[in-house]
Amino acid sequence: MERLNVPGPKAKQIVAEDSKFISNSYPRAYPFVMDHGKGTEVWDVDGNRYLDFAAGIAVTGTGHSHPEVVKAIKDQADKFLHISSDFYHPIWVELAKRLDSISPFEEEAASFMTNSGTESVEAAIKLARFHTGRSQFIGFLGGFHGRTYGSLAFTASKPVYRHGFFPLMNGVVHAPYPDPYRQILNSKEGEPYGETVVRYIEEQLIGRVVPADDIAGILIEPIQGEGGYIVPAEGFFPALRKLCDKYGIMLIADEVQSGMGRTGKWWAIEHFDVIPDIITTAKGIASGIPLGAIIAKKSVMTWPKGAHGNTYGGNPVASAAAIATIDLIEREYLQNATDMGQYMMGALEEIKSSHDSIGEVRGIGLMLGVDFIKDKTSRKPDAEIRDQVERLSFEYGLVTLGCGKSTIRFAPPLSITKGEIDEGLQIFNHVIGLAERGD
Repeated sequence: MERLNVPGPKAKQIVAEDSKFISNSYPRAYPFVMDHGKGTEVWDVDGNRYLDFAAGIAVTGTGHSHPEVVKAIKDQADKFLHISSDFYHPIWVELAKRLDSISPFEEEAASFMTNSGTESVEAAIKLARFHTGRSQFIGFLGGFHGRTYGSLAFTASKPVYRHGFFPLMNGVVHAPYPDPYRQILNSKEGEPYGETVVRYIEEQLIGRVVPADDIAGILIEPIQGEGGYIVPAEGFFPALRKLCDKYGIMLIADEVQSGMGRTGKWWAIEHFDVIPDIITTAKGIASGIPLGAIIAKKSVMTWPKGAHGNTYGGNPVASAAAIATIDLIEREYLQNATDMGQYMMGALEEIKSSHDSIGEVRGIGLMLGVDFIKDKTSRKPDAEIRDQVERLSFEYGLVTLGCGKSTIRFAPPLSITKGEIDEGLQIFNHVIGLAERGD
């Protein structure tokens, strides 16, 4: 298997210029400098070809530069690029209707358009506070919800995100995420671990820290993203929904990374047979054009005119890209995410059987994580080998990203084929062997 000579000379030059003129706050994984892409394939500025198993962090769900998305963008750009939210435009209304059609609610949905995931979270927490008249929230350890001040109060995946930025927005307490692989709470006999976590929330957080009638919402990723692509333990979401109903708390599903067909359903929370009150979305909604939204039950979207707004949300070009994206996912890629996700999971499990450094393969659809460990008894995360695998994958032509303490995440385009999975995982298997040997 050929190792690429990367970064090449053009890439090195651009990386050097980047260090002079771009904020050094960006967490760059390795020196991949993209030139162009098509579907799952991408090329760097020196002509090296890669398979993209990260998709811009689960953004380019329809693949890079899908012709139908590009056409929708160009057609709208020929008409007009922008009109502020002080006025109306038909494609914005059409997008809202489409979001209503794919929402999991039993009642009608109303949407507020944003420009990013963190802005969607900010809007969701404002709406929850206004609708309930309450001020407090519960989040989860390991969660990532953005880096602006409201969302950062919930983000609890890495201390670097908070260091130097205190005080944050007040009113947020955190519970353990229901990680079935690394459980930190003790369950009662016969109690599913997911129910244990909800019992902890009720007995310890509500019972000792924050009164229930002060809690506006519980914000959670249905599958934790930055925290390690963790699928919650059995029994968790039904018990959490029951808790929210008991105390009149809004259940807010942060689907910024897990939504838009990534798991084979429109929303990851649908796998757990519960209905949230508010959904946040962004990333995969418009195939790479900046756009986000909150989608809420119409009965929850009770704030008055002027209570919240923005300049660019619902931008016509972004809305056109989103409608084309929804069409493609609905027609082709929702089922493909299920089929290729099952195929990829099986292939990763086979790879796991050959490598003692892999502790767990987990995920749903095309949101899959491979967790590296020091040993199978302690399950202690091995960040060093994960980082080596990530770097070596790049050097052999596979774009991946880490998450959590020791996980490689796989979030390729929803359009990925079996052949591309086979090619990419052949590289992945090879570099794990190199990392294990210290090559």
